Formats: sequence, structure tokens, C-alpha cells
Amino acid sequence: MAHEHRTVFIQNKLGLHARAAVKLVELAQSFQAVITIKGEDEKQATADSVMGLLMLESAQGHRISICADGDDASTALDAVCQLIESKFDESE
Repeated sequence: MAHEHRTVFIQNKLGLHARAAVKLVELAQSFQAVITIKGEDEKQATADSVMGLLMLESAQGHRISICADGDDASTALDAVCQLIESKFDESE
């Protein structure tokens, strides 16, 4: 079972807000891997929980750590990082 880890910066203006969290949850649920997001203050949540992600209070400029565990961990991590780095496809 693969374990992947990466750190990214929240770049979109509104941070990890409700709409962005929903997109992240929907993406995370499309993979078998368990994806965990950890904020700068060491709070963490699984990426399949909108409420958990909102509790991280990740704002623009915050660094978050993403861990993926499972058969498709590498693919899942790439997809999640791509979503975050593309500012959740939001126009600013």
C-alpha cells in the first residue's frame, strides 16, 4: 500500500471555503486512497469531510500538508494538488 505526502500553498483568495471544500471532497471520493489534509496549526481532517476541511480554516497563503494512503495514492495526491494549485478553478 502506497503512502504519498506533499506540501502545497493555498493560493485562491477565499482560501479553503465551502465551495472549494466541496470540490476537494468530490475529488477525494473518486479515489480509493484515504487523503488527509493537515493545516499549519497541526489540525487535520480527511479530505472526504466538508466540515472537517472547513475546520482547518486554511486561508490564502497558508501551507497545508496532504497525505494519501492506498493503492492509487500517487494519482490521488497529484489530482488534489492540481486542484489546489489551480485555485480550485475559481476566477479571482
